[in-house]
Amino acid sequence: MRTFAELTGAYEALIHRPNRVDDSRYNGIYDRYVYPVLTREHIPPFWMYDPNPATNPYMMQRLGVNAVFNSGALLLDGKYTLVARVEGYDRKSFFAVAQSDSPTEGFRFWNEPVLLPDTCPEETNVYDMRLTQHEDGWIYGVFCSESKDTTTGDLSAAVAAAGIVRTKDLKTWERLPNLKTLRSPQQRNVCLLPAFVDGQYAFYTRPMDDFIETGSGGGIGFGLCRDITHAVIDEERMTSLRRYHTITESKNGAGAVPIRTDKGWIHIAHGVRNTAAGLRYVVYAFATALDDPARVIAQPGGFLIAPYGGERVGDVSNVVFTNGAIVDGDGKVYIYYASSDTRLHVAATDLDRLTDYVFHTPEDPLRSVDCVRQRTDFIRENLRYLKATGV
Repeated sequence: MRTFAELTGAYEALIHRPNRVDDSRYNGIYDRYVYPVLTREHIPPFWMYDPNPATNPYMMQRLGVNAVFNSGALLLDGKYTLVARVEGYDRKSFFAVAQSDSPTEGFRFWNEPVLLPDTCPEETNVYDMRLTQHEDGWIYGVFCSESKDTTTGDLSAAVAAAGIVRTKDLKTWERLPNLKTLRSPQQRNVCLLPAFVDGQYAFYTRPMDDFIETGSGGGIGFGLCRDITHAVIDEERMTSLRRYHTITESKNGAGAVPIRTDKGWIHIAHGVRNTAAGLRYVVYAFATALDDPARVIAQPGGFLIAPYGGERVGDVSNVVFTNGAIVDGDGKVYIYYASSDTRLHVAATDLDRLTDYVFHTPEDPLRSVDCVRQRTDFIRENLRYLKATGV
């Protein structure tokens, strides 16, 4: 039997463990790090164990944590700040704030998780919060609010809506009414642009026919509303589309809050395709115009991040997913992505590299024969350059 002091010692050793770049997966676009930045082992022992031997003589977990993953992210008071999804043994998810002076290691949870205002009695589960530092001065959290579908006897049937909260410090939260989209029955993976568009709040949505299947939903939508305290979107314009035999064939959705650059808004999203082993989630990127954030102006072919090695194993295997990224004052970009609904990792790049990737990587030609032509042209040009320069 371990003592509470031993459990705390192991926890502190984990928090202080240095991280390092994983050199085995170089691609020039970003650096992956060896260790996850958050796991269930990063949960403070006093969240799970009763330290009193009189009431817990065998030092057993009373309230276990199964996974720590999909996290919103921002810089708050100079600290790298994550609002992670924490899932208990009971399958319920909740939010918790972790901070560090470093973007890649040393994240420590605040003493208590986030207790959101309980304004939706039908709500059973909450997860995957995107954090937007909006130009109106508020920090907004947009997350999935899940409720039981009472129109059927199927116990797994649910209804997904976009919940909205706002705060100034991640400690005091104001719950706003859920987003309403008049032409979409359900919503998930919704995020808020940090800037006004035509004086209105701009949301990226994911129109869905039901809880799991997008059905007629064509991809990532875009909609405007004037009053975020009663957010209602009528028309949703489509941005990044689902396409046959691509990484977005089954569905796609917004990821991290879009990053503003001189050339456009850069989006780091997720795409899903079906395989013989089930759904495969990857992270991809595209850009929309500054003057029309619904208009796609660049879309590199293929994925940006895919599950690699041990990342492929977990509660929901073969998945990477992001809903948070941080751009610091030096132009460094940290993409916080989860693997297999189990743990949270970081990939580090910078605005120059990310912009170059998005705007200069060729698009997907959509057919094998055209992909071969594209690659052959690329090879021939490279060989001409190598011959001419003697490299």
